[in-house]
Amino acid sequence: MLDAVFNHCGKNFPAFQDVIKNGDASPYKDWFHISELPSNEFHYETFAFDKTMPKLNTSNPKVKEYLLKVGQYWVKEFNIDGWRLDVANEIDHQFWREFRRAVKSIKEDVFLVGEIWHDALPWLEGEQFDSVMNYPLTNMIHRFFAYEEINAEQFSHELQKYLHQYPKPQYNFLFNLVGSHDTPRIINIAQKNKQKVMLIKAFQFSFLGSPSIYYGDEIGLTGDKDPGCRRCMVWDENLQDQEMLMFMKKLIKLRRKYPIMANSGNFKILSVSGHLNYLCYSRETEDQLFIVVMNNSSKVQSIPLPIDIKDKTILDLWKSKEFAAHSSTINVTLKAYDFSFLLIR
Repeated sequence: MLDAVFNHCGKNFPAFQDVIKNGDASPYKDWFHISELPSNEFHYETFAFDKTMPKLNTSNPKVKEYLLKVGQYWVKEFNIDGWRLDVANEIDHQFWREFRRAVKSIKEDVFLVGEIWHDALPWLEGEQFDSVMNYPLTNMIHRFFAYEEINAEQFSHELQKYLHQYPKPQYNFLFNLVGSHDTPRIINIAQKNKQKVMLIKAFQFSFLGSPSIYYGDEIGLTGDKDPGCRRCMVWDENLQDQEMLMFMKKLIKLRRKYPIMANSGNFKILSVSGHLNYLCYSRETEDQLFIVVMNNSSKVQSIPLPIDIKDKTILDLWKSKEFAAHSSTINVTLKAYDFSFLLIR
């Protein structure tokens, strides 16, 4: 998947340099949003008020043709699997409709992910993007697990509100991330508490959607906000957090092995405690029930399963242990910032 920045270009882009050189005589003057020409200091719209990044006029047919050909070229010539579309909310919807048709005419299943930091429903109606970077969920996860600004009950309310934001099928395709090149590293966000990061990842990989791993998070790479979050990957295994790497590999393996942990089955909050800060939710199909119990507190807790499980077989997916329940209720004991994955049969 390549990153496409169609909202703006660099100041050295040949078309923009031609405008600087030739002013009103430049055939590219309408490729940009320019308010004053000619002048040594002409005014033009930019991205993030940065003069080195002139904003492109994507309503201009020639600009549109140029960018659509770029989108098609990399799919046709290099068979890429998808495009990540930068600052997508600052480009008009009609451009994205045409972009989708253009690239999917070359490869029907090319995946289009838009960078949208807020409610993205207008882009997810089947005519523009296949998915978006799911920052609203990211923010909820940070506030509950990392910063502990909200408790489990408040997180539950926000999560259920979020689950009514889009059409139900769309949640399976959302690009769920907990950190990116535009945010501090998740280990930094969690104040270097590795157990919190593991709990966050356990939620991310047992929730609806497509979990995204920002390079280096799997080996505990640190970094504050930009440019710290964009530091180079550490390839020396002696400098990598091997425990975190094994943890992430195990999560991936389980999610692949058990579809109910991924996008099969209905999601439901079973119980929460704002005071004790624990959360219990389930995924359920006709013949399976998957339950996740999370202790987002600094204390060991014994958390009751809120369902009748008498005479059921329980498989602890994380510990690879199976046992039978002989009573209607059981308690799950969890360490600080720990979790349990239970498959009820």
